[in-house]
Amino acid sequence: MDLQSLANLFATTYNPDPNVQKSGELQIRKIGTQEGILTALLQIIASDGVELATRQACSVYLKNRVHTSYILPPNPRPDHVQIAQSDRTALKTSILPLLAASPSRSITVQLAATLKDLVAHDFPERWPTLLDDVKRLLGSGDVREVGAGVVAALECVRAFRFRQKADILPGIITTLFPTLVTIADGMLNTSPSQPASQEIPAMLHLILKTYKTAIIVNLSQHQQSAESLVPWGRLLFRVVEMNVPPEGVPSDEEEREKCEWWKAKKWAYGILGRLFHRFGNPSQLPSPMQKEYGVFAEHFVTTFAPEIFKVYLRQVELYVSGQAWLSKKCQYQIFQFFTECIKPKSTWILLKPHVDSLVANFTFPQLTFNASKQAMWEEDPVEYVRASIDEYENFSSPVSGATSFLLSLASNRTKTSFLPILQFINTVLRLNPSPAQRFGALTMIAVLGPFIVRHPDVKGSIEQFMVQHVLPEFTAQEAYLRSVACEVLGVVTKAGITWSSEENLNGHSRAVALALDDRELPVRVQAALAITELVVVHDSVRDAVSPQVGKVVQDLLKLSDETDLDMLNHCMESMVDRFQNELLPVASQLTARLCESYMRLAKEGLAQQTEPAPDNIDVESLVSEGDDDKVYGAMGVAKTIGTVVSSIDSSPEILAQVQEVIIPIIRFTLENKLIDLFDNMYDLVDALTFRLHAISPNMWPIFELTYDLFKSDAVDFLDEMLPSLDNFVSYGTEVLKARPDYRQKVLDMYRTALTSPQLGDNDKINGCKLAESMLLNLHGHIDDQLQDIVTIAADHIDKGETTSFRLANLEILVNAVLYNASAALHFMEAYKPGFARVFFDRWFVAINGEDKLPRVHDKKLSILALCKLLDMEAVLIPDGLRDGWPGIVVGALNIFKSLPQAVARRKALEDDLVAEDDDEEEDDARYLNLEGDEDEDVWDEDSAYLEVLAKEGARLRQKSEQAEAGDDESDTSEESEIEEELGFFSLLDAINPYITFKQALQTFQNQNSNLYQAATTMLTVEQQTMLMEVVAMAESQAAGHS
Repeated sequence: MDLQSLANLFATTYNPDPNVQKSGELQIRKIGTQEGILTALLQIIASDGVELATRQACSVYLKNRVHTSYILPPNPRPDHVQIAQSDRTALKTSILPLLAASPSRSITVQLAATLKDLVAHDFPERWPTLLDDVKRLLGSGDVREVGAGVVAALECVRAFRFRQKADILPGIITTLFPTLVTIADGMLNTSPSQPASQEIPAMLHLILKTYKTAIIVNLSQHQQSAESLVPWGRLLFRVVEMNVPPEGVPSDEEEREKCEWWKAKKWAYGILGRLFHRFGNPSQLPSPMQKEYGVFAEHFVTTFAPEIFKVYLRQVELYVSGQAWLSKKCQYQIFQFFTECIKPKSTWILLKPHVDSLVANFTFPQLTFNASKQAMWEEDPVEYVRASIDEYENFSSPVSGATSFLLSLASNRTKTSFLPILQFINTVLRLNPSPAQRFGALTMIAVLGPFIVRHPDVKGSIEQFMVQHVLPEFTAQEAYLRSVACEVLGVVTKAGITWSSEENLNGHSRAVALALDDRELPVRVQAALAITELVVVHDSVRDAVSPQVGKVVQDLLKLSDETDLDMLNHCMESMVDRFQNELLPVASQLTARLCESYMRLAKEGLAQQTEPAPDNIDVESLVSEGDDDKVYGAMGVAKTIGTVVSSIDSSPEILAQVQEVIIPIIRFTLENKLIDLFDNMYDLVDALTFRLHAISPNMWPIFELTYDLFKSDAVDFLDEMLPSLDNFVSYGTEVLKARPDYRQKVLDMYRTALTSPQLGDNDKINGCKLAESMLLNLHGHIDDQLQDIVTIAADHIDKGETTSFRLANLEILVNAVLYNASAALHFMEAYKPGFARVFFDRWFVAINGEDKLPRVHDKKLSILALCKLLDMEAVLIPDGLRDGWPGIVVGALNIFKSLPQAVARRKALEDDLVAEDDDEEEDDARYLNLEGDEDEDVWDEDSAYLEVLAKEGARLRQKSEQAEAGDDESDTSEESEIEEELGFFSLLDAINPYITFKQALQTFQNQNSNLYQAATTMLTVEQQTMLMEVVAMAESQAAGHS
């Protein structure tokens, strides 16, 4: 196909006629994998004679084709054909010149993404000239070529930004970064107000972004050296301090936030913050990083950190005094740096004299009610609620930065800073503040509430503060004050405020109950959150709300539908849990309403999934648009439905009604393959079937759907499916006995779990649990499947990487013996002559080994299976095993010897679990730092957590490097010991192993007297004593049962 025809074909992809568009796409798919097509596309993109839209369509296709097919995975999709060598050569030859000649930013973006994939796959071995070519562009006098060089440098770094091994990226940095810093330095000599200079900040922004991208994981030796650190540090300070004249940026503040000059400033702040936080803060540097960065950190904290602090403080002073403007993201970065300065002694000494001023003049104004908050409240109250509640999680908001700063001061420098902050708040409230300032002061109280309630010097006065400053705001004219009053009450209630006066508590609870009917939605949401906390903590409030709980729940449902806020689902869960008896009569109606909400959100989530993906996905935009994701809302509603199911446990009739209401949403989710919601749906299936101990006729289609999904899209969801599948087998035995097709489905899932190359040992263990459930629950009804089960387990006797799987697989054969001993041994011999002996050898290694059968279930299973062997008639014992048969008694006694300790360990774990549930009090030391020298380094829970992460990262890197080097030691299993599964229930739980063994021993003596004689005479004195103890225990327990 000639170039013109090919260009015309790509022009059809944006034709307004969908039929023309579809036809063109099919034709492109047909010819796209032919050799030479990509080379031709490169020529079209370079041609100024072709329409811009066509060139862009070609660049999008080029990017996608390179991304999917430059290097193919081991099992590629049929439509992914590897790119021919001639096209690869053309790509590498043409991509940089194309970038330099790119006619639009959108085409540059596509070409840059293409370049990143080429670099990731071919540099350095198959593209050794790349860095020289990029350096040549950077050294050109042509501004477009320099721009292309800057883009190329960024993509070279991005290709290896997450690479742990410091083998490729350091070379790129050493080669390109000295040139980049020189170019950037020269750019700053251009006046920002010149119209022609708008390309300059765009390139400066990309250069700084390149540096920041290079330090995500490591800081190279070159970057640590003075040769690099000094010029880059000087550049970063110049960018931060640069005064951009008004004529050089848009007058609209929102547009100014997005302009290139302020993007460059944001990246400069970000780099300085990253250097200090990850590499330059010795007191917080995790121990695995000390060797590589310890010297650098000491140098940085003494030389650079004070300069950063001084520069940032000056920027804050200019901003506060109105002499300079700061973008929100830059303000956030400043707050982040000041927060990082709190824990290390060396920087705390710099910050300490300025804390009061920063709190009053920089932090407090962020928390006051302002015009932008007012506009959002009026235009989109739902968005206001979402923004204000999730503000602390917003990683670019100065409100979030200010909040983190306050929290860190309160928790890490409690003795120095906490009381002065509270004095500041009290001063504001005492000096007749404006409503907006009252909002700011109370917002600070909401932030610091958990600290105030725990601080020994102030917790006694919080009740008076609430009466004096919070209660009156419930009737304030300004709705935002009514909202923050609710928020403060909710926070201090959750934190554990002690009310000395019941009347004061009642006054606040009545006020918040009235706020549930407020005309303003944000007030109603905060009231809902607060009333929930009051109801959970105070029985008197619970009793007062009880007569109105139906209305309160309806209000919550309405609010939840209006806002889709996940925290309202938590409120609903708490209400349902606290008012179980009151809500029991309306459980079906409540569940129906919740299911309606779930279906709405799930359908909207499904619509989102079917929307076409954009050509260029920007991670930041994905993160910021996450609020629109309805799937998270559906997850929250599903959890609330689960709470309703738990709360009506005591009424099987109502639970059965509720189940019928819930089944349609489960079917909808599974049929439409809303995979993100599968976990929640299988939780519901598990809860319903387990609590009812029955499978209703309408639940069996869920079983069929589960099988179909497991065999297609959801093969890796066995972990989520298993509890439900186990319930289908355990409580649906009568149906399974009558339905051979259902039994075959369960067997096929077991086979797939053990044989699928996509699944690991954990899924194989789940498959074994499913097979065990069949063998235990369908006794006498899977005779025709027993041989298949034995064969699958025998195939895997020496496979698997973990001890857990090897034990689980061995226990399938043990279960087969328990199911039908003679048939199981026969099938083992049919599998391979002598295999039964192999199985016995493995089994008895586990029986006689130290903790090889660690759990109570493992021990009981083996004892009961050994009892089945003792029950066998002499003629059925295989000849190859007869000589070892007397050893069965010794094996059983060895297990009995360790069974009491295993039972005691399990009981202790169960007691610990109950104790953990009862003991949810939070340690005051987590909030307040009242110990030690007030100016020393602080090492808190966050520091300890980063230490753990760094150690684990270092361990995994070492393991990966050993594996790459072919070191056999890396293959050794590092799994933890096999632990009791406290949520696991089995039919064996009801069987008494002592009584069963005594009976089996009697049968053994009656049927096989010679073997019995051999078995008992070979016992040692200790084993004989053990046998008498077991028999005595059996007799005493039998007497107890009778």
